[in-house]
Amino acid sequence: MGFRSSMNYYYAAFLCITVLLPAALCYGGDYSRATYYGRPDFLGTPTGACGFGEYGRFVNDGRVTGVSRLYRGGSGCGACYRVRCTIPEDCSEEGTRVVVTDYGEGDKTDFILSQAAFESLARPYKAQHLFAYGVVGVEFKRVPCLYYRRFIFLVLPQSRYPAYLAIVPLYQPGTFDIIAIEIFQADRGEWRPMRRAYGTVFDITEAPLGVITLRYKSVDYGDPESWVQLNEVIPSDWKAGHAYEIEIPA
Repeated sequence: MGFRSSMNYYYAAFLCITVLLPAALCYGGDYSRATYYGRPDFLGTPTGACGFGEYGRFVNDGRVTGVSRLYRGGSGCGACYRVRCTIPEDCSEEGTRVVVTDYGEGDKTDFILSQAAFESLARPYKAQHLFAYGVVGVEFKRVPCLYYRRFIFLVLPQSRYPAYLAIVPLYQPGTFDIIAIEIFQADRGEWRPMRRAYGTVFDITEAPLGVITLRYKSVDYGDPESWVQLNEVIPSDWKAGHAYEIEIPA
């Protein structure tokens, strides 16, 4: 980068931060539209397409969203986005962070937000204005999920010990998508692929006995695909409906 282009770059950054917009608004993101779905408790839905179940109602304090093109066949489940609406007199400068838990299509919208998430787009005392619009323009960008390098895997209630195992990665730290999961079969010394049943639900029949070691293939905004191994993720006496936590490698 030459001196002139360097100066232009830093001038643009300075302009964004100090003149044009507050730092919180310098998203550098994409533009779309957002609406909301009506639940009287303002929370998410326990029947979302990602397979989070009841957990999908409460993750991120209920600030969750269904998405259309960002769903990416289920690999977009668990992704975090910073979203702000674009009506200056009604929309907060910071916007809100939402987690993808569902699939949905609206009127040229990428986001169908829970009411809690939609309300958090607003300036103080302006939420009813946004609800009256029904659909608002938004700026959004993918951001890291704040899970401190930890995964929680939920063993779904339909799992049947020891033969059939269905899991959901509840926490997806960072900005990557999980596009595949494999499970290690120790007695054969080989990795076996798990099936993406739907959303972010992965399952396997004839699950191996003993402690479960997994690896997942991730892709992160144009970076090469890579495998990450998680040793001893799930105990040998796993139980359906239980969640198991592990720290991912640095």
